[in-house]
Amino acid sequence: MSDNSSYILLVEDNPDDVELTKLAFKKNNFANRIEVANDGEEAIQFLFEDHPNGVNKQGAPTFILLDLQLPKIKGHEVLRRIKQHDTMKYVPVIILTSSEQEEDIIKGYDYGANSFIRKPVDFKEFTSVVSNLGIYWMAVNKSIIV
Repeated sequence: MSDNSSYILLVEDNPDDVELTKLAFKKNNFANRIEVANDGEEAIQFLFEDHPNGVNKQGAPTFILLDLQLPKIKGHEVLRRIKQHDTMKYVPVIILTSSEQEEDIIKGYDYGANSFIRKPVDFKEFTSVVSNLGIYWMAVNKSIIV
């Protein structure tokens, strides 16, 4: 369900959630590579730093799954920087977090999130949510190729 150059950026500091996400994509036969940034600073470095045109050599991801409660640089700040960038602002960013705080939802959409999804606690439900995200953002949604 992808070409070799497309990838998903998962910004997540919980190793269990990283593995569950990878498992959910694999279980549903998504061929996209999953790049993982374990904190906000790593995400910013991966996407922007040390690249002459301001975008990493792999290009923009198909979409970004972003947790909010991250070490070093919080998720909202990562989102703000992505959406202020001339090229990356078109990349869909899906907040996938355990937060239920209304201010997190509002701030996420204010900063340009394309979707805000609460992480399910149940394994089956988590797998289903991630699978549906993949189907929608890779197969159904039309986005700008950057």
